[in-house]
Amino acid sequence: MDFKSLRFTIFCVNNVAIYLGKSSKEVYHLMQDADLINDYIVPCYDVLHTFSKEYIVDDLISIMRRKGVVS
Repeated sequence: MDFKSLRFTIFCVNNVAIYLGKSSKEVYHLMQDADLINDYIVPCYDVLHTFSKEYIVDDLISIMRRKGVVS
């Protein structure tokens, strides 16, 4: 993971945490359980970082729901 991907991952975790009202640490672990970081956020960085914050948060939460890590 390069520095840009790391910063973007932190951005994603923090904004999803704010939206869900959970700690960043908890959301990070939920995303790890759903394989979102290494299988989605980092590989798709080039495309994902071009979208709005709202779109990214909605997209990530939707995937987390489908994977059963949040309700």
